Amino acid sequence: MERLKALMRLTAVRLSAVYLLLFAVFAVVLVVYVTATASSVLRSQSRATITEEIAELAQVYQQTGIVGLVRSLDRRSRQPGASLYLVTDATGRIIAGNVENLQPGILDKPGFTEKSFAYERFAEDVDDRYHVAVAEVVSLPNGMRILVGRDQTDQERFRQIVRNALILALALMGVGALFAWFLVGRSALQRLDRMAASSARILSGDLTERLPVTGARDEFDRLSANLNTLLARVALLQEGLRQVSDNIAHDLKTPLTRLRSRAEAALAAPPGESDPRQVLEGMIAEADQMIRVFDALLMIGRVEAGSHPVEKTEHDVSAIVAEVCELYEPLAEDAGARLVIDAPEPARAAVSRELIAQGLSNLIDNALKYAVDEAGGTVITVSLRRDDAMLRLSVADNGRGIPADKHDRVLERFYRLDESRSRPGSGLGLSLVQAIARVHGGTLHLEDGAPGLIVTMAIPAAGKISDDGERP
Repeated sequence: MERLKALMRLTAVRLSAVYLLLFAVFAVVLVVYVTATASSVLRSQSRATITEEIAELAQVYQQTGIVGLVRSLDRRSRQPGASLYLVTDATGRIIAGNVENLQPGILDKPGFTEKSFAYERFAEDVDDRYHVAVAEVVSLPNGMRILVGRDQTDQERFRQIVRNALILALALMGVGALFAWFLVGRSALQRLDRMAASSARILSGDLTERLPVTGARDEFDRLSANLNTLLARVALLQEGLRQVSDNIAHDLKTPLTRLRSRAEAALAAPPGESDPRQVLEGMIAEADQMIRVFDALLMIGRVEAGSHPVEKTEHDVSAIVAEVCELYEPLAEDAGARLVIDAPEPARAAVSRELIAQGLSNLIDNALKYAVDEAGGTVITVSLRRDDAMLRLSVADNGRGIPADKHDRVLERFYRLDESRSRPGSGLGLSLVQAIARVHGGTLHLEDGAPGLIVTMAIPAAGKISDDGERP
């Protein structure tokens, strides 16, 4: 009983029940209508035939009198067919005809019978003696009565066959529907049970669990696939949050320790031996660096989560490149490097001007920090190309580069190569650029410049729909 209640709570089973009920109702109405229409047509044809025969008999009666009429009826009654003929005297005694016995009361009222009546024919076979018919009764002036009718047994059998077929069809439909409900409902319940079990494991904290997908591509599979995508995204964000928490705890421990050590050293030093201003300036520099780290983390988190208000309008990206490079040219000269711009043609795209400028600034700043060496001759090239409806903004240098097996690692937050840990930085620059590329529906990838490193940010150009659904 509980299983049946659970099945009836399924939408598919309830819809199937409603469809079956509606189909059964319409089938009954249609069959009844067709049967009634066919019976009405046959009855009308029978009445027309009876009326025609009575008209013929009336002519015979006018020409030959009662004797000729009785002879004509007797002759017609002996012919094979479905017609009924009967002549009775004023007392109701049968004089002639092919009817042996008649349902009582039929001859009492002249005219067409309102409905079919039972009668008994002359026949050797007992099973073929009892029939039903419709007829018209005519009273003669001398009290005699004449009955002319048509047998309706075949029509009644037809109606009975249709009625039995309808009952059998409805019974088979009911059995088939129950069988289908059982199979469909049982399968659906089993899938729901598996989904519920997986959901329970997910709620208990196992984010590696996924809802089952059978490959049937039905609504359950589509729902499971969407939820699995959501779970993968949640797991990725949770893993990112865990990594960020670990990295913050690890990478911010050193500057906090330095702050505390400087403060302790300043307090422990005898008066006049240490310059308080110098100590405070060092502590402020450490605090500024930590503030920059937290600002970068907040920016990455907001951009990736979509909470950062990103207003995209169509801009000429080459103009943004020119402005950022103009800003960094003096810094490049001071560092002993040469900044080259390779953006010959206007390239329009729907972007956030501030975020694209921020990402390009991070790439150029990284090149100035890690690619420039004391020997000089460093060239940093900023190029912009359109390729297959994508804009590719690249920053290339001829420095030491990054090993190919580290290209994916340097995109992680706080990850820094061993040789770069002695230089200022937090390991968040490339992570921020990657988040900016993603929010524009693009990608960020690194490749070996032989020598040096090429970092390319690809974003959709004007006229291409980006991943977040916006059209430039």
